[in-house]
Amino acid sequence: MADIIIADLRRIQAQRELAEKMGTLEPVKRLQEWQCARLLVTHDTLAKESRYQAAMQFFVDELYGPKDFSQRDADLARVVPKLAAVLPEKAMLALKDAVAVNTLSFDLDLDLINHLDGPLNAFNYATAYRKSNRLDDRKRQIDIIYHLGEQLADVVHIRGVSMIIKLARKPAQLAGLLSLHEFLEQGFQSFKKIGDVHDFINPVLSKEREIMHALLDESVCLATNNPIPEV
Repeated sequence: MADIIIADLRRIQAQRELAEKMGTLEPVKRLQEWQCARLLVTHDTLAKESRYQAAMQFFVDELYGPKDFSQRDADLARVVPKLAAVLPEKAMLALKDAVAVNTLSFDLDLDLINHLDGPLNAFNYATAYRKSNRLDDRKRQIDIIYHLGEQLADVVHIRGVSMIIKLARKPAQLAGLLSLHEFLEQGFQSFKKIGDVHDFINPVLSKEREIMHALLDESVCLATNNPIPEV
């Protein structure tokens, strides 16, 4: 499992470097920022519920978003074999999913930017999404997020995990791995507050699937029935 995580980390680093050389890294970051805002608008009701706020914020801040994750990813690549020796398997599976969805999302965003014509707004985004036509990858992205949610829901109930993460903070800080530790800790704490994760993840992903199918359905007129809200 550690090898899979490291391979994905190397892949996304190569994507970042390529995007920087092509001059598309900043446009991708602007797209990510816009999409985070779109997600919060689309799922406004859930985002305002106190027990879901931390989980929603964790996704847009730590799993996706425009934040520079390169240092955290480099730290993770360096220590992931050691993490595999101390973390429960479900925690490692959650980590694998988190890296996988981040890598796939960056690839999809890079592709979408190449199809974007004009300023970033709801109509131009929807048009670029349809032109990109990455249905299988979009489905996989949603499936990984669902699996990640289930793994995190299980992890928070494993006895002793909370203590392991808490005790690891000081060693992580001394080793220069504080950003990685904060990522793990925030993920744990945000999903611990949810209760039944399906109450959160099911409506979010159901809506995202609905949007995906509408965007890729040629019979849907994007000028009049665009499922993407104005941000």
